[in-house]
Amino acid sequence: MKLRVYTDRMSQPSRAVIIFCKTNGIDFEEVRIDISKRQHLQPEFKAINPMGQVPALVDGKLKLFESHAILRYLSYAFPGIPDHWYPGDLSRRAKIESVLDWHHSNLRRGAAGYVLNKALAPALGLQLNPQAAAEAEQILCSSLSKIESIWLNGNGKFLLNSNQPSIADLSLVCEIMQLEVLDVNDRDRLLGPHKKINEWIDNVKMATRPHFEEVHAIIFKAAQKLHTRQAKL
Repeated sequence: MKLRVYTDRMSQPSRAVIIFCKTNGIDFEEVRIDISKRQHLQPEFKAINPMGQVPALVDGKLKLFESHAILRYLSYAFPGIPDHWYPGDLSRRAKIESVLDWHHSNLRRGAAGYVLNKALAPALGLQLNPQAAAEAEQILCSSLSKIESIWLNGNGKFLLNSNQPSIADLSLVCEIMQLEVLDVNDRDRLLGPHKKINEWIDNVKMATRPHFEEVHAIIFKAAQKLHTRQAKL
């Protein structure tokens, strides 16, 4: 049975999994789950992921959810995946794990919380929440500073002073790309001071082209719609 990956490309973790599969030539079927239409809450999907979140994966009898777990699985389940994505060396792998563990409780909280409460909430039938946006912005700014000072503090092009990307690079950059839906001035205010981060984003784009831009097309389209709508207000 062909590998199936359940995604919504508006979801940061979904994009990371899709880009990984495409970059590494993994043959898979992408099954679209539209979060805005609440398809992730339908019984058919929750039979695959009872948490009701994307991405999720079905490979034969295996049903798997949580993007980091999926990326780890893909790194080992398919032949020919370059070792730099998720190294066999235990110490290198552990350092990547530390970044991934940090991601969900820091960068993801900040980036996702800020974008939702600053821009995306109305598209999901929710109210914008300025207080929640302000709190998320503090977490986001702190997270961006930590990425630069801790994991991009060497001469390598990628996290942990590496010259090749890992699943951590892909996961974190896809998270930051969600900021594209913000007002241009707002995005520049947040990312402008971080030269290393902007260079790192470009390096991940280059390492995964042309798939990075293709998979993120939905974000650029959503940003254009939001910006047009805001200009009319």
